[in-house]
Amino acid sequence: MLEVQNVNLHYGAAIALRGVSIRAELGTVTSILGRNGVGKTSLLRAITGAHPVSGGDIRWEGQSITRMPSYERAKRGIAWVPQGRDIFPLLTVRENLETGFAVLPRRERKIPEEIFELFPILKTMLGRRGGDLSGGQQQQLAIGRALVMRPRLLVLDEPTEGIQPSIIKDIGRVIALLRSRGTMAILLVEQYYDFAHELAQTLAVMDRGSIVVSGDRDSLDEAEVRRHLSV
Repeated sequence: MLEVQNVNLHYGAAIALRGVSIRAELGTVTSILGRNGVGKTSLLRAITGAHPVSGGDIRWEGQSITRMPSYERAKRGIAWVPQGRDIFPLLTVRENLETGFAVLPRRERKIPEEIFELFPILKTMLGRRGGDLSGGQQQQLAIGRALVMRPRLLVLDEPTEGIQPSIIKDIGRVIALLRSRGTMAILLVEQYYDFAHELAQTLAVMDRGSIVVSGDRDSLDEAEVRRHLSV
């Protein structure tokens, strides 16, 4: 599904990614782990088209999307839930969800009832402004908005950050359900090893803009992975 091949990315003269390669396939969760500032979000920005790469190739469903703008990638089924959620605070929950319509044909512009089955709290808050929701509720809204797009690649940037434990469990349950359906590839950026290990089949650990450890979840040395996550 997704192939990132030897990608480099710069912010001016600063190197954010150095020769990063990774894959994400349908029906699986691939998790990118690492401390703050090691390049995890930069990798997602490269994949979603939020920042141009300076080398390498990104392929989606067999086609190079390396130079494709973000909105074209979204039309091809790539949905991004950014760190910090980036919901619209003055729009209602319903209106936030409807912003996911932008990439859909007119006949498909409706909120799937499944969104409310996955996140029941959203159905009770459709008329409330996004900015009035708690952090955990905003995170559920951000994921729901991405799912409105009917994605085939769901990119999640630290969905557990600043979230209470009960909602973390709910988000983990939703990710596991989406994975089990086999119709979506999920790329999960995390700092928390236990959450990522429970959900992902493949783990990759980043440090200083490079992937330093990667492989099947059960084949990796947990102590080595945790060493790269410790401050």
